Amino acid sequence: MRLILNIIWLVFAGFWLAIEYAFAALLLAITIVGLPFAKQSLKLGGYALWPFGRTLIPAETRHVGLSVLGNVLWFVLAGWWLALAHLVHGVVLCLTIIGIPLGIGSFKMAGAALVPFGKQIVPTTGMRYTSF
Repeated sequence: MRLILNIIWLVFAGFWLAIEYAFAALLLAITIVGLPFAKQSLKLGGYALWPFGRTLIPAETRHVGLSVLGNVLWFVLAGWWLALAHLVHGVVLCLTIIGIPLGIGSFKMAGAALVPFGKQIVPTTGMRYTSF
């Protein structure tokens, strides 16, 4: 099922979102200071290209203070318009019955587009879910 969702996602949203992330990475990489932001953009671009079967979790090696600073700068430089792109794609995908799961996935990725620092992408296979 993940393969089918990923293929449909790739055709209708993933390819276009990945292009937006690559464009953002290109703009951010113009200066040396923007290289860490370009790296995050490319990381999220790969996730936006093929998202089903993977998830974002807090990184074990993150430094909270640097992550907060990076996320604030990211939000100002690129995060808000990339999240807006996810929201627009999500609304368009939700207009059809078959696109609702893809739209929900796009809405979840909008949150990741806002604050990517301090997170890592991991496969969902073999993950243990705990209830609180």
